[in-house]
Amino acid sequence: MVKNNSSILALDVGERRIGVAVASTIARIAHPLTTLLRSDQSVHDIQALITEHDAQAVAVGYPRGLNGQSTAQTAATEAFVRELKRVVTVPLYFQDEAVTSRQAEAELQSRGKPYVKGDIDALAATYILEDFLREHVEAPA
Repeated sequence: MVKNNSSILALDVGERRIGVAVASTIARIAHPLTTLLRSDQSVHDIQALITEHDAQAVAVGYPRGLNGQSTAQTAATEAFVRELKRVVTVPLYFQDEAVTSRQAEAELQSRGKPYVKGDIDALAATYILEDFLREHVEAPA
């Protein structure tokens, strides 16, 4: 369980980019923060965002196949999280990310405005964070 009165980050980890979202546990409103290009510096960039936003936890989208099976992306995400655990100073949680990227792309298309792939990743991270908040963070009394 994550304590109230803090912020939480969420990550949508892909091969080329990492979508990042943030939310306050009080307001419980997730919003896209940024999209990072994957590099050897990514874990340090994420730690910098944790520090900047005083995040108390990070929810990482956990990709699986349509039948719940592990995929190559599942293994890649698990490997990235192992690397991230060596650097970050807050708890990391896996959060199911079933179809969040498709949902994000559909929403962006419905807006009728131009968008780039990074916008999809950051919005997908927002959906991951919304799910995490619903499942793991108590609503303020």
